Amino acid sequence: MCQLLGMSCNTPTDIGFSFAGFRQRGGATDHHEDGFGIAFFEKSDSGDIGLRQFHDNQPSYLSPVADLVNHYPIRAMNVIAHIRKATTGEKNNLANVHPFVREVWGEQWAFAHNGQMTDSFIRRTHRLHTNGNAEHYTPVGTTDSELAFCYLLNRLKSAFKTRPSDETLFTFLTAQCRYLSANGLFNCLISNGRWQLAYAGSLLFYLIRQAPFGEAYLSDGEMSVDFKDVTTSKDKVAVIVTIPLTSNEHWQQIAVDECLVFKDGAIVFRDTPSKKTYMTIEEGIALARSVGASV
Repeated sequence: MCQLLGMSCNTPTDIGFSFAGFRQRGGATDHHEDGFGIAFFEKSDSGDIGLRQFHDNQPSYLSPVADLVNHYPIRAMNVIAHIRKATTGEKNNLANVHPFVREVWGEQWAFAHNGQMTDSFIRRTHRLHTNGNAEHYTPVGTTDSELAFCYLLNRLKSAFKTRPSDETLFTFLTAQCRYLSANGLFNCLISNGRWQLAYAGSLLFYLIRQAPFGEAYLSDGEMSVDFKDVTTSKDKVAVIVTIPLTSNEHWQQIAVDECLVFKDGAIVFRDTPSKKTYMTIEEGIALARSVGASV
């Protein structure tokens, strides 16, 4: 099962501590060895949002590109990272490494997926691209994940000729994520650099670090940091991940089929099913295995 990591914050922040533990799951503490990617959204002095990306088809725990990310403290407002365990699509192929990026209304949107779409969805969606339909977004690689991203964006473009309000946009994206979840196992992160959407089809956790800050201990390595030494009292950072990264912090689980949107390190939109359900980590892994996802 692939692994997702996201960050949203109210001031440019270095994700190095979280990434140091996360990257170990790409071959050291877990066996997700089919490449990794990370996208940083950075804000200029004028307020423009730029995107910096790093992809590698090597396992993240030994990747020189991952070393660069850890040793080059990039301070970003939003980050999406993904460690791949291939199910659909060729292994160790850069075209199949998440996050995937597309332009939407003059913005760059990054997307990463954990799960497995059904064969019927894959066949049905492929036909939209091969039967002469004028689909705006088409996949470059051969993953079900990129196909799902293109499907979502094509539905978005069909529904809205101009950019809708954030409330309308998030409601629409939630509905599309739930449709995709009904057609496979679907956990995802999406960001345009100003906000970050997290949708849980099975397993996703988050925490919000804010004052008073304390010490945190990584679960995947002998590393800790006392955040009160590296933050100000005004800082707020939300971290979203497939399985919690630290052993001594209180992680909140996102309910199955729940959608959250983070902005500046805080939750600004939440759509929760009327009946909340949660999976244990063991149940989430078992579900992934049952639908044919590599775990």
